[in-house]
Amino acid sequence: MADDGFTPDWDALTEEATELLSAYIRVDTVNPPGNETRACDFYGAILDREGIPYRVYEPADAPGRGTLVATLPGDGTGGKQLILLNHTDVVPFEREHWTVDPLGGEVSDGYIWGRGTLDMKGMGIMELITLLLHHRHGLPLRRDLTFIAVADEEAGSVYGAEFLAREHPEVIDCVCVLNEGGRGSTRAFGVERPLMQIGVAEKIPFWVRLRTQGRPGHGSVPTPDNAADRLVRALQRIQDWERPARITPELQAYFDGLHASGLFEDEPTPEVIERVAARQPRVEALLRNTISVTTLQSGVKHNVIPAGASATLDCRLLPGADPDAFLEEMVEVIDDDEVEVEVVLRSYGPPSSIDSELYETLARAVRNTVEDAVVVPWTSTGFTDSRVFRRMGYPAYGFVPVFVPPSDQALGHGNDERIAIEGLRMGMQILHDTVRSICG
Repeated sequence: MADDGFTPDWDALTEEATELLSAYIRVDTVNPPGNETRACDFYGAILDREGIPYRVYEPADAPGRGTLVATLPGDGTGGKQLILLNHTDVVPFEREHWTVDPLGGEVSDGYIWGRGTLDMKGMGIMELITLLLHHRHGLPLRRDLTFIAVADEEAGSVYGAEFLAREHPEVIDCVCVLNEGGRGSTRAFGVERPLMQIGVAEKIPFWVRLRTQGRPGHGSVPTPDNAADRLVRALQRIQDWERPARITPELQAYFDGLHASGLFEDEPTPEVIERVAARQPRVEALLRNTISVTTLQSGVKHNVIPAGASATLDCRLLPGADPDAFLEEMVEVIDDDEVEVEVVLRSYGPPSSIDSELYETLARAVRNTVEDAVVVPWTSTGFTDSRVFRRMGYPAYGFVPVFVPPSDQALGHGNDERIAIEGLRMGMQILHDTVRSICG
């Protein structure tokens, strides 16, 4: 870390960040429809007060789906810019299942509550505070420091990261991106020792739709070419399809790190990892290409044989998998020329290096604040905007430096989503340390 003799007032900054995040939660950016320009207006008002220039990029065919970019210039001696990336859209919620207003930004019991506190408006505020600290105190920068609040991550990134990469690639030319996709946990494996998972890879999203056509008729007289029957047979063959396990280098490194730290006692051989996977669905999902049937559509009335049927499949492929080969094998498994197979979404970015100074810098920053923390690389079963940057050759790391208890890990898209104020404080400290090390 650069020795600039500056010590932030973390008490005051935590109070400021709490107020900002509470207000930010009240900005409705549920996607769909998104309306992320509202978030740009929120950030823009703050940046205007601070005297930091910024620009909002909005797709011509999607008004209201803005992305904000603000850069603090460095002296250029350190090379390309560092990007602090966050997305401004949030997933929908069911109000009746919440004990607080999901868009209320309530502050109580040591937490800030509301949709987006974990995913990922909380990280957005941490990144903003980091930017403000450097600007307010004139902290030296060897490279540009860029804050990007991007639209549409929750719905595939079409109007956000993908739009920037396609229409404004110069904006995202960088040394590294810090984004979501990895965070900390308390009491991992039932041990009182904090665990930080740095996201280095993601499974490949490969969404497929199956369609069948048949002859409609009265339900009392079965037909041999019933579209629904044909779809059911195809789905059954897919369910019976045995896809082999493969331990990726990133997953092996994860278990090796746990074993070296003492959090995982057994030598992590392939046989041991597969035994763990048999008990833990999330690890099992990291061992093979997975398929989940997510929607089924057919028919209009109980006693009418439908003319058509369709299903959507959420397929997630292991890093390094060949999507074309996977699709070809799926068609062979279905073994029915009358079943149409349409690829709805495919998007891939290669893993970011574990054996790099950037990764080590992140790990050091965590240990500087949390001395006994175990730091390991992580592969996400989901996908983030990082895949867009990785695809273009830029390292991107999932690095939300907040330690969340096991009971709160699933709250990102769940009910009563919340972030601990103390977690927000620690996250800002670790992120500031990280940025000073890379840029200072």
